[in-house]
Amino acid sequence: MMDQAAALRKKLASLNNEQDQPKTIAVISGKGGVGKSNLSLNFSIALSRAGKKVLLFDMDIGMGNIDILMGITAHHTIVDLFEDSLTIKDLLIKGPEGIDYIAGGNGLSNLFKLDEKKSEYLIDQLQIVLHDYDFVIFDMGAGMNEENVKFLMAMDEIFVVTTPEPTAITDAYSAMKYICMFDQAIPLYLVVNRAENESEGMQTLKRLKQVVLQFLVKEVEVLGVLLDDKTVQKAVSHQEPFLIYAPKAVISKNLLDLCKNYLDKNNEPNHDKNQHTSFISKLQRFFVRGR
Repeated sequence: MMDQAAALRKKLASLNNEQDQPKTIAVISGKGGVGKSNLSLNFSIALSRAGKKVLLFDMDIGMGNIDILMGITAHHTIVDLFEDSLTIKDLLIKGPEGIDYIAGGNGLSNLFKLDEKKSEYLIDQLQIVLHDYDFVIFDMGAGMNEENVKFLMAMDEIFVVTTPEPTAITDAYSAMKYICMFDQAIPLYLVVNRAENESEGMQTLKRLKQVVLQFLVKEVEVLGVLLDDKTVQKAVSHQEPFLIYAPKAVISKNLLDLCKNYLDKNNEPNHDKNQHTSFISKLQRFFVRGR
């Protein structure tokens, strides 16, 4: 299957139009356990409710859990794309409220590394489906490594999720510092999850924004605050996204407000003025030599 990559690239060249690409968003955190995957899932649903075609891609390979949050059994994961020579369409799962989903898998016994050959095949496969969507949301693994950073550098935007806890804030800052070492211009959006109240959340956002501006000389966008809500744990126990499980809950209102805020920012004049290169083109540059 991978030997067909060159012919596939030629066949799909017409699809790699710079203006026919979805908006790609990576959702990251400096540490695990801050609610990153729940945000990725419910934000994707909120985008779908707003009339957008969304693909949610679990890139926490070997530790993915979004299918569990949805109560869906994933028969194939991103690892099977390479090990069983599947196509990316074989991996697509229909999720709630019209979103599509690709699982990252969990409990892998062997270390998985996205080497150059796998990267090339993944890029060629992505070209097949990307033009079908308005947004592709990548739920990245916690922390930073070489593979993650390469993917992040290809994104249009990055959401950084933290909580008001000092350790989470420090780790979020470290993640942004690492990103800025490679690309100072990539748009960063801040989200504070599990805030006790709106004031605590906004103070956390303000402090982190100021620190990033002072020490990294980087302007970041404040996206929103998600309040601490026991509804989330109940929804997780029921294996249902909280937007669906409890649509009138505080956390659901927060999430919908956050999505509206994001879409409003996207509609601002000149929002994409610095976006000239497609996601696929950047992936090719960062992952595959000689392209």
